Amino acid sequence: MLSDVNLTETASGLSATRVLNVPVTLTNMKDAISTIFSWIDREESYYVCIRDVHGVMRAQEDPDLMNIHYKAGMVTPDGMPLVWLARWRGHANVTRVCGADLVAALCEASVERGIGHYFYGGKAGVADRMAMALIKRHPGLRVVGVGTPPFESVSAEEDAAATASIAATKPGVVWVGLSTPKQEYWMRDHTARIPGATLIGVGAAFDFYAGDVTRAPVWMHQRGLEWLHRLASEPRRLWRRYLVLAPKFVLMVTRRGWGRGA
Repeated sequence: MLSDVNLTETASGLSATRVLNVPVTLTNMKDAISTIFSWIDREESYYVCIRDVHGVMRAQEDPDLMNIHYKAGMVTPDGMPLVWLARWRGHANVTRVCGADLVAALCEASVERGIGHYFYGGKAGVADRMAMALIKRHPGLRVVGVGTPPFESVSAEEDAAATASIAATKPGVVWVGLSTPKQEYWMRDHTARIPGATLIGVGAAFDFYAGDVTRAPVWMHQRGLEWLHRLASEPRRLWRRYLVLAPKFVLMVTRRGWGRGA
């Protein structure tokens, strides 16, 4: 185990460890939910990046995306390599907080509080099916709206109207499923325009809950093998992510040093 000289803070003041300069919050599912509830109670607006190895590597090539992580209220460790690295640096309480699991846990915990959820993303019909699946799974879940962004770019006027429509529902949480890095850019540009809401980019979780993509078994999640299931399910789309970027991540972290240079 190494002492962590990579400590920093997120925009909301949470402790984080830098992984190839990306500030990954030192958190777990229970603490992440508690943090989000505290923001909602105080009517503060933040966005949350759910970060895996792919996202970390994309940030190496995109300075704007890297900066987005430093402006985030929280950057949760999605990929198990990020969890293992944090633990190696002495942070034993860090656990995986991936998008799909956070959706389930936060929706369940928010029922009693009556927090409103808005689902924005996916192809036509995906957000609706996701919302219905979660209502069925968590009776009493308060869904205040769903939205599907157009495939093509929109004008500033159209974007302003869509954002105002979301804000009018007064959501506590806005789930954003636009894939990385599009969803991170969208959250950065819209968080301040949706007062009191926490925006959370969960990408593929929309397809999981809509029933369009099947998640890996739990035992694969626990062993850090969910990537293998996803690669086998969508090889043409994901081969570069797992067969090129992931090995490159390991090489870069190893060269910089697990504790001091990563």
